[in-house]
Amino acid sequence: MLPGPSSTQLATVLIRRRASWLGLLIGVACFIAPAMAIVLTLAWAYDRYHTTPTGGGVLYGVEPVVVAVVAVALWELARSAVKQRWFIAVGAAAVLGYVVGLNPLLPLLAGGSVVTLAANRGRLSHRTHLVLPLLPALLPAAATMRPRPAAGTVSAEFAKLGVIVFGSGYVLLAFLRADLVGHLHWLTEHQVLDAVAAGQITPGPVFTTATFVGYLLGGVPLALVATAAIFLPSFVLVAVLEPFVGRIRRSPWLGPALDGVTVAALGLMAGVTIQLGHRAITDPLTAILALASLGVLLRWRPNAVWLVAAGAAVGVVRALV
Repeated sequence: MLPGPSSTQLATVLIRRRASWLGLLIGVACFIAPAMAIVLTLAWAYDRYHTTPTGGGVLYGVEPVVVAVVAVALWELARSAVKQRWFIAVGAAAVLGYVVGLNPLLPLLAGGSVVTLAANRGRLSHRTHLVLPLLPALLPAAATMRPRPAAGTVSAEFAKLGVIVFGSGYVLLAFLRADLVGHLHWLTEHQVLDAVAAGQITPGPVFTTATFVGYLLGGVPLALVATAAIFLPSFVLVAVLEPFVGRIRRSPWLGPALDGVTVAALGLMAGVTIQLGHRAITDPLTAILALASLGVLLRWRPNAVWLVAAGAAVGVVRALV
């Protein structure tokens, strides 16, 4: 598992194997552009109408559904990522670290280190030279407060996110909340959830959330900057490292480290889902929406867009009644 959203990784690998670098660039543009255009439209409507009764009703109904969608995605990812029972402790420690306010990079680094050390305890007992994996989690988190960020600042922040976010795009939630809400104060908790909702209900990768966030920060120009900055590292890293993935997975040090990072990332995802759920589920109706969505997703696996649309309809009806 490499930095970046999993759908982006898959698209990059397939395009790179079938085409040249020029073909990769064209494929990347075709992969991102439709979803980005839809998210831009949603961001414009959100920025213009979200304070109206019906606009607020849409968000009221959509947010608990999105929490359920993320919870199911977390469950599905955990089923394959938790390869040993004690990995649950690594994930739980990541949840605790997130809840107490640790930088999300620290649980990732700790999870990778703990799992690779445990997997190589035999080598350590024989005093084999220890080489800890060099993880992107070593990158520092931004801490500057700028309510109206410049294009360069936005580009740097989202490029950093594109490098350090491992696995599913849903892990982005933890970093958005920690950086953009907690440190930089660019967004509110509800804006983060609404941005993720926009990325979820549109076709394409969840990372189009960056398009929505960029628009809220500075209109179309910053939306384009944020989108390019968050996707570029993933495409470049996956395209360059894809030939070496097999060797990395077979490495006695790097393979377990990636397993640990994955489990810790799921812990971060669980922590932010709990907090966003607290914000979105505020009364009996939102609780019913979340639970009903959870049940439907687990039982029938429908396209999440239909559930989001149903949640929006319920919210609008509530606002108009």
